[in-house]
Amino acid sequence: METALLAIQLKIKALWLHLYSPWTIYQLIIILVCFLAARSIARLVEPRMEEWVRTIRGNPDLLRVLAALMRRLTWVFFIPLASLSALVIRQYTWPSRAWIIDVSIKLAAAWLIIAVLSRIIRSRFIARVITVVGWSIAALSLTNTFDTVMLALDSFAFNLGAFRLSAFAVIKGLILLVGLIWLASLAGNFVDNRIQRVDDLTPSLRVLLGKVIKITLMIVAVAAALSAVGLDLTALTVFSGAVGVGIGFGLQKVVSNFISGIIILLDKSIKPGDTISLGETFGWIRELRARFVSVVTRDGKEYLIPNEDFITQQVVNWSFSDDLVRLDVPFGVAYDSDPHEVTRVALACLQDIDRVSKLKKPVCWMTEFGDSSINFVLRFWIRDPQNGLTNIRGTVLLALWDALKEANVSIPFPHREVIFKTPLEVASASAQVAPAPRARRKPAAKRQT
Repeated sequence: METALLAIQLKIKALWLHLYSPWTIYQLIIILVCFLAARSIARLVEPRMEEWVRTIRGNPDLLRVLAALMRRLTWVFFIPLASLSALVIRQYTWPSRAWIIDVSIKLAAAWLIIAVLSRIIRSRFIARVITVVGWSIAALSLTNTFDTVMLALDSFAFNLGAFRLSAFAVIKGLILLVGLIWLASLAGNFVDNRIQRVDDLTPSLRVLLGKVIKITLMIVAVAAALSAVGLDLTALTVFSGAVGVGIGFGLQKVVSNFISGIIILLDKSIKPGDTISLGETFGWIRELRARFVSVVTRDGKEYLIPNEDFITQQVVNWSFSDDLVRLDVPFGVAYDSDPHEVTRVALACLQDIDRVSKLKKPVCWMTEFGDSSINFVLRFWIRDPQNGLTNIRGTVLLALWDALKEANVSIPFPHREVIFKTPLEVASASAQVAPAPRARRKPAAKRQT
């Protein structure tokens, strides 16, 4: 602790000796002039650069970097102007008289690079944290005070058995953990995007490989961060056992959904793009996640169904082994119709419907003699169940209606015959009801005088 404080005092004294010089004022004035000149140039260049940036399409990452660079054009022009000033001072005076300008150039360059690169990160909070931490480390390194500050942080420590934990180790571990996890996430997403473009792999295998690579990279990143701070990973054996017990009880559903997701990917029972029915939900699978499956219905709703439901419940996969799906449309005709002609007309009406597959021929069978009609079922095949089932049935029914009307085939409706066991008297409609007799009025009593 005393050694660290002594080193800091020596650094402060050396810095004061450098600052206590007339050339310090001159350098600060030169830096201010370069900054004002760079700001004026940036105001002239920024509108033209903005017009050029607006023409870029289809590359959001590049747009974010250019937008960050455009907001910091002042520092872009400050660096070459200050570098030119430092070069002139070294050429005509002592090189040590430009050290403040050199430090300002390095600080400006470090700030510019860190600020621009941090725009690649979508999270604004993480981007700001990385920017501040990176600039702080760069500032300490460029001013030759990094080792002194690290020594002071390392002096604040306490022992946990055989392990020594210091403030420097904690800060180093957090920075490494965040940085490595971020890099692992970027690398995992990059590899996953590459795998998704490989057409030789099945969709389920592509999703499985992407998830395995992401999880592996995350585990490696955490292990590397812990090892970098000097933590023995074998000491976490007891802790991992306790975590396993906690997972077994408190996170049972989460782990069940996670394992179910792995089983789904391994047995390839469902995959992105499949059309499925689960309970009252009918739609196509948009994405397989670690905990749930995203299913989009025809009305635009997106259901996030837990993976466990696809293991424990009955699932109808309309496109599991083949994308051909057979649909049935029942209908009936009057008894005075020719069944052979009805069959021919029903099959002919499917010829002009685009969604009806031509690979398998449709059929029309007479199924029964109903109460008031001869019943048929028209069966046909489609290859795109994800585009809807009700709409294609409606289209076929309309085409069948038009074809039967054109062929003078009537579609009956139920008739009912009511028989009364006792005779009923039916009055004639022309019979009139006799008017009721009027009430007779009593004569008034005579008046006595």
